[in-house]
Amino acid sequence: MNRNKTMMLFFIGSEAFFFLALLISYVNYSHPGGTLASTTKYPDIKKTAIFTFFLFSSSLTMELAGARINLNKKRGVIVWLFVTILFGAIFLIGQMNEYAKLISSDVTVSKNVFGSAFFTLTGFHGFHILIGLIILSIVLGLVSSGKFKSIESTAFKSATIYWHFVDAVWVAVFSVVYIGAII
Repeated sequence: MNRNKTMMLFFIGSEAFFFLALLISYVNYSHPGGTLASTTKYPDIKKTAIFTFFLFSSSLTMELAGARINLNKKRGVIVWLFVTILFGAIFLIGQMNEYAKLISSDVTVSKNVFGSAFFTLTGFHGFHILIGLIILSIVLGLVSSGKFKSIESTAFKSATIYWHFVDAVWVAVFSVVYIGAII
């Protein structure tokens, strides 16, 4: 196995434990009678589902870029990487809009346990999305400049693994925080 891919898998493994701990904390405080049990009015599942659609779609566009890299079709890689970055950015903008709405409703990190748990969990995920967008932008810049050789496709594959990881984490976060709030 390639060194880049191996290191990315080790990194993702450690991050998975980190997110698991955050999710367990959130669930612990959300059980009936728990500190978060009465906060189901805060998450806006309908709006969040819209920007979640874009994040999940970005996994498909990332795979389309990967298919183009295997075919050595530079233009296709550039287009699909750009769309992936655009969809990830739409997700972050949606998250920032949700944060603005919550803050204007006086829900903050320091206001209550829900604010602390919600902003910590979703904020760390958003930070990981931002890091992913930076990585994808670097890869896009390398591909566009012609400095990205086929032998370096392992870097692309590592970026793909990371991007799918942040999507997978969002499946868990969305299920626990948003869907869990309505059931």
